[in-house]
Amino acid sequence: MHIETQRGEASPLMLAVRSTEDIEYLVKESEVLTGLPGRTFVIAGADRLTYRLLWHPLGFKVQRLDDQAKVLHTQHLLTFEFLDHSLLEALHAGQLFTVPVDFPPRCG
Repeated sequence: MHIETQRGEASPLMLAVRSTEDIEYLVKESEVLTGLPGRTFVIAGADRLTYRLLWHPLGFKVQRLDDQAKVLHTQHLLTFEFLDHSLLEALHAGQLFTVPVDFPPRCG
């Protein structure tokens, strides 16, 4: 499923993240279904800041990504530290989104 951006290019439909509990669930969902670490989140706004979150029992590994999905900066945050991250500010402002999980179809 895709939507058209203002520039006319195809972009995957984004899912709004509604609560802090959703973040942990969405990261784990992606890791379990795809077998790949982490999940990408976007802060909607002029800059469209992109982050990859990787779950850990004590908190999150937070990677700031550039336009080509290359890691610019990495933070290892305990759960209580993550609650002060700008991703949570975006969540509370209704500006945090993620792309639905896309995984290969099963054979059979």
